[in-house]
Amino acid sequence: MSGAETTENMSPERLEVAERARRQRQGTFSALARLIDVAALRRAYKGLRPKAAVGVDGVSKAEYGRDLEARLEDLHQRLVAKRYRHQPIKRVHIPKENGTKRPIGISTTEDKIVQEALREVLELVYEPLFYEGSYGFRPGRSAHDAMRRLNQIVTYGGSKSSWKPT
Repeated sequence: MSGAETTENMSPERLEVAERARRQRQGTFSALARLIDVAALRRAYKGLRPKAAVGVDGVSKAEYGRDLEARLEDLHQRLVAKRYRHQPIKRVHIPKENGTKRPIGISTTEDKIVQEALREVLELVYEPLFYEGSYGFRPGRSAHDAMRRLNQIVTYGGSKSSWKPT
């Protein structure tokens, strides 16, 4: 999936939500679904992996994209009218090295688009609440980044001014 939106490609409405989340850490938000517009759905579609596994409907990214704008408009209308329904998850078992199998669930392409658009909106609200030292499941951060930071702390000490970024 794609990374975080930048302020250059955020709508004024999204910028306002992001700024409010930074200012009012204990604030509450309602009606965030309005931030999922056709542009957000399009960004979500573009962020999908081209060869991602298909869900129960058998529709690939390429197939979904054949009439993309019409499909996204229809999807948006269903979301607004609260007629959108998530499709069943396709269950697949992946073999593990020890001979057992690990079950995974595969969503349909359309469901992946909605999930990514929703992730984008939730990230606007919750990303400002995380501590700077938090690395799990955050945009632009990884377990490798956490290990590099830990190494810097151990090598150079705990204060930010005493370490040099790599």
